[in-house]
Amino acid sequence: MQNIPIHIAVEDPLSEAVVRKLLSTSSVNYHIGSCFGKTGFGYLKSKINGFNKAAQGNPFFVLTDLDTSFNCAPELVTNWITGVKHPNLIFRVAVKEVETWLLADKKTFSTFLKINQNLIPQNVEAVIDPKQTVIELAKKSPNRDLREDIVPPERSTRKQGPNYNNRMIGYVNDNWNILHAIKNSQSLLRAYQKIESFNPTW
Repeated sequence: MQNIPIHIAVEDPLSEAVVRKLLSTSSVNYHIGSCFGKTGFGYLKSKINGFNKAAQGNPFFVLTDLDTSFNCAPELVTNWITGVKHPNLIFRVAVKEVETWLLADKKTFSTFLKINQNLIPQNVEAVIDPKQTVIELAKKSPNRDLREDIVPPERSTRKQGPNYNNRMIGYVNDNWNILHAIKNSQSLLRAYQKIESFNPTW
C-alpha cells in the first residue's frame, strides 16, 4: 500500500494530537513529516496560502477551529484561501472547536470523566463553547486530580486548568474512539472520509 508523506499544521498541541490520531487510525498509510503552528489560528491564517502552494510538492493537513466570525466551514475556507485550493491540501475545520470532536465520543468521554453519559449535550456541534463545556463537565467528575488538572482554580483568571492540555492529549492518545465520534460530528466525519479517500497528485 502507498505510503503518503504529509505535513500537518494546527492551532495547538491538542489539535496536533487529534490530527495524528486521525491519520494513524486511517486505513491509508500516512507518514507524518513536520508539524507547523501550535500558536493559534492567526498563524494558520497567515500561512495557509503558503501551505497551499507547498502542497504541490508535499501534501498538507491543516486543521483549525470554526472562527466565530464565520457561519460555516466553507465560508472560512473561502475567506482564508486566495485562488484555487490545491488537491494536495487537506484543509479541515472543526465545528465549533476540536473539543467538539472529543465530546462526540460520548461513551468514552463520559467514562474518562467518570460522569453520566447523559450529561454530555445531545448535539455537540451546536455547543457554542465546547472547551468551556468540557470544563463544566469536569467539575462534576468525582476524580479530584482530574478536576484540578482540567478546571481553572477558583478566582483565577485562567481559562483552563494547569494541566488541561496534558489531560486532554492523554485522553486522545489512550481513549478517544474516532469511529464512535464520527457518528455524532459531521465535521469530523467529513475529515475522516477525506483522509480515507485522499489520493495526492504528483
